[in-house]
Amino acid sequence: MVFQGVVHPPAGEWPKPPYTTIAQTPIVREKPFLQVDAHHHWSVLVPELRTNSVGITWHRGATPGRSIPLSRFYIARAGVDTAATINAQLDRGKNVLFTPGIYELAEPIAVNRRNTIVMGLGFATLKPINGTAAITTADADGIIVAGLLIDAGPAKSPVLMEVGSQGSKASHAKNPISLHDIFFRVGGAGVGRAGVDLRINSNDTIIDHTWIWRADHGAGVGWNSNVSANGLVVNGNNVTAYGLLVEHHQEYQVLWNGNGGRTYFYQSEIPYDPPDQASFTSAKGVNGWASYKVADNVTSHEAWGLGVYSVFRRPNVVLTRAIEVPVNPNVRFHSMITVALDDKGEITNVIDNAGGATSIKPHVTPRLTSFP
Repeated sequence: MVFQGVVHPPAGEWPKPPYTTIAQTPIVREKPFLQVDAHHHWSVLVPELRTNSVGITWHRGATPGRSIPLSRFYIARAGVDTAATINAQLDRGKNVLFTPGIYELAEPIAVNRRNTIVMGLGFATLKPINGTAAITTADADGIIVAGLLIDAGPAKSPVLMEVGSQGSKASHAKNPISLHDIFFRVGGAGVGRAGVDLRINSNDTIIDHTWIWRADHGAGVGWNSNVSANGLVVNGNNVTAYGLLVEHHQEYQVLWNGNGGRTYFYQSEIPYDPPDQASFTSAKGVNGWASYKVADNVTSHEAWGLGVYSVFRRPNVVLTRAIEVPVNPNVRFHSMITVALDDKGEITNVIDNAGGATSIKPHVTPRLTSFP
């Protein structure tokens, strides 16, 4: 359990009880929300950016932020709107509110204007049908995407959502792009295929809760059916993630290439279904792909509260390490645990070559307080 920016967190400290407490939230804006006033005027409230914050935003009344009249939103409807009709509205300067439903997209939703708000209600589902991305954003200040489920289609998408173009260099520290409650699914409702689910190229992006899932059950599930190499790839610098959940992808669940990254609470199950060790080997002498990988050239990164779990279904398949990082005093990890949830295989180390192995008999769940 991770408590961050909480006024009165529960007493106790990792590892017993398993509480990790961070006094402040370094940078965040709350998810936009619909509101209606006494005169029945509807609007969307976009909470202001907060730094080093503690507690709720409404303790003195209304949440501080800017109110956008609903007239400045295009209301999208499943079965009526296409990517082309929605993009035309975005090009006119509209924000977009997706009503509930499944939107089959022949091309990506392209969010190109700074400070654009794209929101889904009832987890409106974006599904690419031609092997493209579902949604892309420009490398522009203040874009907010919230409340969407992105469902991979049967034609393989190299990436399902891309934030900024590759090679983006601009600073967005004063008005970052932010993602709120964005979920990804590869398989489960039918065959889905993707290379990378979420790729972030823009500096200073905030991830506020995401679950990035390659299906382990349901329709269209199999090692060669619902393929997906990586859940999250971060290329931008100074990207911050809160509530990061990434599961069952076939290579690194998370690959962090940018400097200055921070993660607060990480939950991950590695894939259940590697058919053999040869299919699940990242390098000579390294079994499997670490769940959380910080690239070798990264010089600064920090993460708090990480749990990585295995449920191997085939015998003789193991993972050498749950977390793999370069050894650098500015690459720091806190409060880590690994757990074997089934009776096959193991995670041999928690982080790099430290922490020791999981086991079922006897039951061993290694915990590390800090690394290095």
